Amino acid sequence: MRPGVVALASASLLVLGAAPGEGPPRPLPARMADTGGGTQLITAVAPGPGSTSGIVTWWNRLDGTWVKAGSASARFGAKGLVEGAGRKQGTNTTPTGLYGLPYAFGIKAAPRGTAYEYRRVRKNSWWCQDTGSRAYNRWTEPRARDCRAAESEHLVSYGSLYSYALVIGFNYERPVKGRGAGIFLHVKGRGATAGCVSVSRGAMRRILKWADPGRKPHMAIGTAKGPTAITRY
Repeated sequence: MRPGVVALASASLLVLGAAPGEGPPRPLPARMADTGGGTQLITAVAPGPGSTSGIVTWWNRLDGTWVKAGSASARFGAKGLVEGAGRKQGTNTTPTGLYGLPYAFGIKAAPRGTAYEYRRVRKNSWWCQDTGSRAYNRWTEPRARDCRAAESEHLVSYGSLYSYALVIGFNYERPVKGRGAGIFLHVKGRGATAGCVSVSRGAMRRILKWADPGRKPHMAIGTAKGPTAITRY
């Protein structure tokens, strides 16, 4: 090979992020600071904090190696993504961070093969977002007396969006009132979300059939780079 061709080939490797003698890049979960300790993980990655779209990927850890099980295009909050610890309710932003997945729910019956706890939405199913309520950021059925309807989600009214959903454990274990409530992974609508992460109906069904509570799945949300880079979590 001529010297000029060798130089060009070396430059191409550098542009692609690889160097001579190096193998393929490690899978995303292997580059993260924490994956929650389980052997399943969902990653939701946007190009940058102002993005409203990106990719959701679900992974299995097999024999010590993270292997992609599936992926789908996703939508995020209409105002992009922000660090979860500093998020404010009503800002239409998706909180970044690493979260547990407490349970699933839906207006439709759980897809056959679903192992996750699955709550069927009924006419009196609500998600309280009232900062004055003791039921803040909780499913309540019927709606709690101290939770105003105007400050809550009447789950059945969301139609196809909540055909299938997973609760993302943002601000869930010890809720900080005003930080945000009702952050889910759910079925896509026509555009960006109010702070949730959304994927197609088919992808949502595949995720529910894939998720195994015994493998302690978590969800990491972040950007490709910068202060909210997903590799920080």
